[in-house]
Amino acid sequence: MSSSSPTTPASPTGPEMPSPLRPVALLARTSDRSFYVFNAILSTAALAFLAYILLVRRGGGGADLRFLPPINAMFNGLAAALLVAAWVAIKRRAVLVHKYLMVAAFAASSLFLVCYLAYHFVHGDTKFQGTGAIRGVYFFILITHIVLSMGIVPMALASFYFAFKASFEKHRRVAKILLPIWLYVSITGVVIFFMLRGSPTAVP
Repeated sequence: MSSSSPTTPASPTGPEMPSPLRPVALLARTSDRSFYVFNAILSTAALAFLAYILLVRRGGGGADLRFLPPINAMFNGLAAALLVAAWVAIKRRAVLVHKYLMVAAFAASSLFLVCYLAYHFVHGDTKFQGTGAIRGVYFFILITHIVLSMGIVPMALASFYFAFKASFEKHRRVAKILLPIWLYVSITGVVIFFMLRGSPTAVP
């Protein structure tokens, strides 16, 4: 007597996924959702803390941290150099080198952010009092720098997350937007430092 093998009913939306793969797919979707929530909370908290320091606290005394702005500029310049090197590495398909360089760039930008927050927490904002056309140029660079920098943390975290998950198509989509923004913010950070320090009317 021949026995027929039991068949799994087809899904109304397409072929049923093999049962061993269902938990993996569900875990991946759940993990993504959890990451998106974590990323949103962390990025919002970072922006709120930055807004508090720049718009509410405006400095409050404490240790003398006036040595930090040149260090901040150095971290920005280092991040820009590492980003360019990482882009060259991935174009040459040196994937491991690309990973190390991107982690180093993220570390440099993170150190910049810590030092930047520490400086402004103590000393507040640095005023630019230049006049004429240079004032307009400065504020254009400053405003675009600030606005674009808001997207770096969530996009960088997403880019790293997709890379570590081996979701390389999603990683590439995020990285194509992230790289020019991150590079612009890093370079303009150095430009802003020199514009402030180089102006005879700048007030620390």
